[in-house]
Amino acid sequence: MTAPLDGIRVLDLSRLLPGPMCTLYLADLGADVVKVEDTGAGDYARALGTGSGAQGALFRAINRGKRSVALDLKSPDGRAAFDVLVRHADVVLESFRPGVVRSLGIDHATLAALQPRLVYCSLSGYGQDGPRARMAGHDINYLGYAGVLDATGPREGAPAVPSLQIADLLGGAASAAIAILAALVGARERGEGRYVDVAMADATLAHAVFALSALEQTGRPARRGDDLLTGRFPCYGVYATADGRFVAVGALEHKFWQALCIALGRSDLVGGQFDASGATRAALESIFARERRDAWVARLGGIECCVTPVLDFAEALGDAQFRARGMVQRREDGTAELAPPFRVSGHAFEAQRPAPAQGEHTRAVLREAGLDDARIDALVAAGAARCAA
Repeated sequence: MTAPLDGIRVLDLSRLLPGPMCTLYLADLGADVVKVEDTGAGDYARALGTGSGAQGALFRAINRGKRSVALDLKSPDGRAAFDVLVRHADVVLESFRPGVVRSLGIDHATLAALQPRLVYCSLSGYGQDGPRARMAGHDINYLGYAGVLDATGPREGAPAVPSLQIADLLGGAASAAIAILAALVGARERGEGRYVDVAMADATLAHAVFALSALEQTGRPARRGDDLLTGRFPCYGVYATADGRFVAVGALEHKFWQALCIALGRSDLVGGQFDASGATRAALESIFARERRDAWVARLGGIECCVTPVLDFAEALGDAQFRARGMVQRREDGTAELAPPFRVSGHAFEAQRPAPAQGEHTRAVLREAGLDDARIDALVAAGAARCAA
């Protein structure tokens, strides 16, 4: 069987994390993703964290399987070359601030006139309209506006910044990918494209269903660390062990909580599953502090009580379950690579190519679009295009 998105061409104008992660999903599903970079710095995530200008680990991780074309979209010749690519494309993804694509002449209305089946996705922090539409921001800012940051962390002290970029990845990557795929179905069936407006702040707010339910039930937001899944009750939380590590207890269902209490030799705690006074939690804290993390895992691992180790990331990469599922793979240079979080029958994941150098595929992609070498050479000579050395 062919890959699910075989034959789909995506022009990715985005940079950094959210947009490239979205198009990584599409590339892993078989789409031909072409990064359209400028002829200057290009995607500045390429050297992020390296200090040397070399291609960094983050860039390699989220841009595998893609090709790169370098065009100066501010020049008439570069724009004309991009228009040629659009005529052969199914999807355009951009993550500029609202208004920028119109100033470049590559907005949805302009490109849809060239390719009526085009799915055009604008990915931004706050969306294309509203009082904050043009405001700069990052993951932490979107979490702050959506009420998620205020609810994250321990009861006492400041909010904790999550190590996973929730707004960027849930909002910028997953939500955009879902909308793009839905629009592609319609484009295939009816021959008409769509415009997709995805705001990372919106997507964060839309998934805060537990916070909304708490507000609706009590008439006030739950305090940080005081909700069902944030630490209010002893049956759901993190406990320190004797070696300074942690175990995660997720015994929400009574049968799991009861099994845990019996395994710990504390049947008297069964009635304290939803004890908010702190007494039952203190009892568990004292118990778990007596042994090392791995001793608890060995003791409770065969019991259905939803107690698991809190692994660091290096330990997670070595975890037997993730390895059995093929989630951790190795590149040719021996470094780790994470597989996509989905399996589709008839399609075995395999990165078709490593992350590209800036402009590595300019000539090949422009040739595919019908431009001959003489015209491509003229674009390069004029500074409207760039080919990797």
